[in-house]
Amino acid sequence: MFQTFGASTRPEQGPPRLAALRAEMAATKLDGFLVPRADAHQGEYVAEADARLAWLTGFTGSAGFAAVLADIAGVFIDGRYRLQVTDQVAADFTPVHWPELQLADWLKEKCTTGAVIGYDPWLHTVDEIANLTDKLSGTQITLQATANLVDRIWADQPAPPNAKFTVYPAEFAGESHDDKRKRVASGTHVITLPDSIAWLLNIRSTDIERNPVPHAFAVLHADGKVDLFARPGKADGITEHLGPDVTLHPQDAFLDHIATLPGPVLIDKKTCPQIVADTLGDKAKAAPDPCILPKACKNPTEIAGARAAHLRDGAAMVRFLAWLDAEAPKGQLTEIDVVKQLEGFRRDTNQLLDVSFETISGAGAHGAIVHYRVTDDTNAPVKPGELLLVDSGGQYIDGTTDITRTVIVGEPTPDHRTCYTAVLQGMIAISRTQFPKGVAGNHLDALARAPLWAMGMDYDHGTGHGVGAYLSVHEGPQGLSRRATTVLEPGMILSNEPGYYRTGAFGIRIENLIVVTPAPEGGDNRDMLAFDTLTYVPLDRRLIDTTVLSPAERQWIDAYHAATLDRIGPLLDGDALDWLNRATAPL
Repeated sequence: MFQTFGASTRPEQGPPRLAALRAEMAATKLDGFLVPRADAHQGEYVAEADARLAWLTGFTGSAGFAAVLADIAGVFIDGRYRLQVTDQVAADFTPVHWPELQLADWLKEKCTTGAVIGYDPWLHTVDEIANLTDKLSGTQITLQATANLVDRIWADQPAPPNAKFTVYPAEFAGESHDDKRKRVASGTHVITLPDSIAWLLNIRSTDIERNPVPHAFAVLHADGKVDLFARPGKADGITEHLGPDVTLHPQDAFLDHIATLPGPVLIDKKTCPQIVADTLGDKAKAAPDPCILPKACKNPTEIAGARAAHLRDGAAMVRFLAWLDAEAPKGQLTEIDVVKQLEGFRRDTNQLLDVSFETISGAGAHGAIVHYRVTDDTNAPVKPGELLLVDSGGQYIDGTTDITRTVIVGEPTPDHRTCYTAVLQGMIAISRTQFPKGVAGNHLDALARAPLWAMGMDYDHGTGHGVGAYLSVHEGPQGLSRRATTVLEPGMILSNEPGYYRTGAFGIRIENLIVVTPAPEGGDNRDMLAFDTLTYVPLDRRLIDTTVLSPAERQWIDAYHAATLDRIGPLLDGDALDWLNRATAPL
């Protein structure tokens, strides 16, 4: 279905909700309460029932949290959301630039002596609470686990999601869940991440919009057997797929069950809720989620599926861009028209299961809002002479796509071309690089930024994130950013998306998905890796300043466009094919 464009919370609804929360704080003798974006499963995206931060504050970004005290309510947001938050929250809430200002430092500044800060132990990870406790050491500020105070005041809170599990066929997974469980088992692991459970058991669900992951908890034992905890009815129809080595339990039996496990019990402190550690006590031992790296390193079947999905998706994108080129200069389109038309072209493939996230359609100044989501209230016209940034993706049974293209409607200005070309040069630098084994994403991030840095410019988001195989469009731990310390390994799929954003004017982002592959042997036969491009959709040649390109950059663009024509052309006909031929002509 098409995305909806209504706002879940309007700014004017925030103040009375904030007042109700403060009354609840006073009743429970708390001086503060933390409201994270997270749910109990610590996935990036949350169901409506878990959208407490959005309900309270109005802020709908995919990262951030609130810290509510008696006289100030801070909404902590990173660089992606500093424009968005000012549009979405009332003056009763104070935006806080994070991570530049850490929560502990803010609490030290704002709290009175002896303050007690409440938190829901289901919604904060073990590491998060440990780090905050450590940073507050030596102060008289203490943390206290408590029931969720937002839930107490949210009278019409939706019911938790309860979608049934579905089987993810081995023909797309490339490996049976019996083999996966035995391959990654080592000790007794508590697993709480939805995409880890989905990958491990070859199941999917629709508990979270746009991300086909199941809400459940699991315990993976050393012999490969699994105890799976889910709400009643969720596993109906797939018990044969799960087999005798996967035992089903009610979800509300999870804590009681793990309390009976003999130690040690392994938990990933980066993703496991604090309440699990509290329940296990001394039996808890830190260890990475055993599914994280195996899931990130796609097998040949998953990579082949990703390639097929990207060709299908690329053809839909080309049809969309051909339509946009014909219609946008007439001056009659709006941002919502763009979203609906693009999702319609994807739906016309007859293989789209869902979009992979809410389509970003940012015209003119809205393009500078990094994660802008158009609503009926913000819906802007697509004007000639302005840039249009469209970031979108699809969920297909064989792969997940994510692509951004920035196009000009009509004629670009020299400034448009200068900035676009610098962003493109950064994207090309990542695409062309090869690197020795052992390199992490934080080593490569600067390659994408160097052309912008040379002009005194930058962008406030990572250059790339991991992407799942018919799973979450944002998948860890791989990435391309200053904080991406996971070593890159063959099979990892990442986005490559540098950008530039000028507040009040325009935004530019260019994004392809890439997969880590072995590189050809080099001069001293050192083991090297490289990136292979998965996304094939033309770049806007009107925005490229060819005079500043190096010969290697020109060659890359021409080769990329030739490959796009070769791969996508056979899937098109008529006006779309004619447009593709023009769009991929050599520079």
